[in-house]
Amino acid sequence: MFKQFRDKVALSGITVLLVGVALLIFTFVSAYGFLAQSLSIISSQDLVQTFGAALAPLIATCIRIMYLGIMGWIGSLLTIRGITIIAHLPETSVATAQKQEAKQELQPQKTKTEKPRKESSQPEAKPSEPEFMVIPPQEVSQTPSQSDQPEKNESQSAA
Repeated sequence: MFKQFRDKVALSGITVLLVGVALLIFTFVSAYGFLAQSLSIISSQDLVQTFGAALAPLIATCIRIMYLGIMGWIGSLLTIRGITIIAHLPETSVATAQKQEAKQELQPQKTKTEKPRKESSQPEAKPSEPEFMVIPPQEVSQTPSQSDQPEKNESQSAA
């Protein structure tokens, strides 16, 4: 069916992208349906009954919101992975050959009259790596302060 590895990778990238987009669309449709439901406000004279009646729908709503959040997160991850797969497809040999030909055309051709440049005796300056300096911690001796000593004496005399 597919003769090149590139075609197989492209198909898998498009498949992952479409699954991610479909999951995102389903998440948004589900969230819209959830928000379009009518909300009923519970009123009662007894505060305990009101909290009991309101707590069950509140917990169900929190579970549905977490479900929608996880679905949206997974859908966005799949969409990102699909785009990454498609963006980093391996190059075909024809495209590689065309790029090499284009590079050769852009480079100026040397003529016989040009003299070869003498290489300088100094090596090329390479950017140096940053140097790290390690500063060891210094030991600090702690002396008890004078205000702490009277408190200790008072606590010992009281005991």
